[in-house]
Amino acid sequence: MAGLAILKSMHNLSDETLCEQWVLQPYFQFFCGEEFFQHNRPFDRSSLTRWRMRMGEERLVALVQESLAAGTRVGAAKPADFRQVIVDTTVQEKAIAPCIPRNAKPTDAKLMHRARERLVKLARKHGLALRQSYARVGKFALIKHQRYAHAKQFKRANKALKRLRTMLGAVIRDITRKLARRPQLEDRFALALSLARRVKDQRQRQRGKKVYSLHAPEVECIGKGKPHKPYEFGVKVSVATPLYRCKGGQFVAHVKALPGNPYDGHTLATVIPEIEATLGASLTRIVTDAGYRGHNAPKDKAFKVHVAGQKRGLTKAIKRAFRRRAAVEPVIGHLKSDHRMGRNFLAFASGDANNAVLAAVGYNFRLILNWLKWLLCALVLAALETAGPPQIRARSA
Repeated sequence: MAGLAILKSMHNLSDETLCEQWVLQPYFQFFCGEEFFQHNRPFDRSSLTRWRMRMGEERLVALVQESLAAGTRVGAAKPADFRQVIVDTTVQEKAIAPCIPRNAKPTDAKLMHRARERLVKLARKHGLALRQSYARVGKFALIKHQRYAHAKQFKRANKALKRLRTMLGAVIRDITRKLARRPQLEDRFALALSLARRVKDQRQRQRGKKVYSLHAPEVECIGKGKPHKPYEFGVKVSVATPLYRCKGGQFVAHVKALPGNPYDGHTLATVIPEIEATLGASLTRIVTDAGYRGHNAPKDKAFKVHVAGQKRGLTKAIKRAFRRRAAVEPVIGHLKSDHRMGRNFLAFASGDANNAVLAAVGYNFRLILNWLKWLLCALVLAALETAGPPQIRARSA
């Protein structure tokens, strides 16, 4: 199962495609420890999900350590390469339909409409006869809100939004009255009613925790200050890479999901000890961008953290390190575009953590594979040069 998790992230495959390729590819089977070619897979697609949840983030971090150890064994990296690191954060977006459009103000209309639909569907499934489902008028109220908001007629849009909130509240109260007579169904409706109440009570300009998706309530709205994408919906992720490029490429030394949308500078107290635990060595230099100003790194590492833009205590080595700080950006780009961190399809907060770690594992093993290919080509060329052309050997003989 660990081999399947590595292959999934290394080749950017879904669970279904991974199951199909495992039967067809003898290399996949050999990598997972099979001695003979298997014509039928010994596992089911759903078992991949269960094993990912069983392993968890703590056990998957061991795969990151193994990837770095394997890179060191084949000569793609040296242990000294990981004494100096670059730390940065990015956003791992969740596979949801954002209810806050890009370049627009937040709106809860679609969430309220969807929450009411889910409650009505659940009530019908368990045989609760509601006074009114608001299926037809709720749909027209949502359409009106979207049209008025697009036309910037916000008074009319707010009136339609108030109507949607009233319908959702009526359905919540009706179900609550019905459940008083059938207490055995309270557990079935507990989560749906809790989310519906949170959606109903939250406001457009509310600060703090909000619900942005009913099937993934752990999603957070994170603003990174990008003009083309003001808001991203997912979880903040910390990524650490070596300061200077290893022989085999820019490896990922550590990655961790950070729920709660913490300030970048306040993540170093958690991230630095974990990086040292993963690498098994003490860090001598940590380079960050200006977003880490005012950090709370451990006291013994506070003077080893260099934030971009600092003016005091600059040496030639630190200036050279600042010029290398942007080396983490293409690594983040590869993690997102090639290793399934751009859009997370795994459920719950544990899925956010697992997906980030597996993306780093797949990226590191891909670098090792490329290094071995380059090494094989170099050995073949060296052997051909030593042998020389056949016609020259004939003349010398």
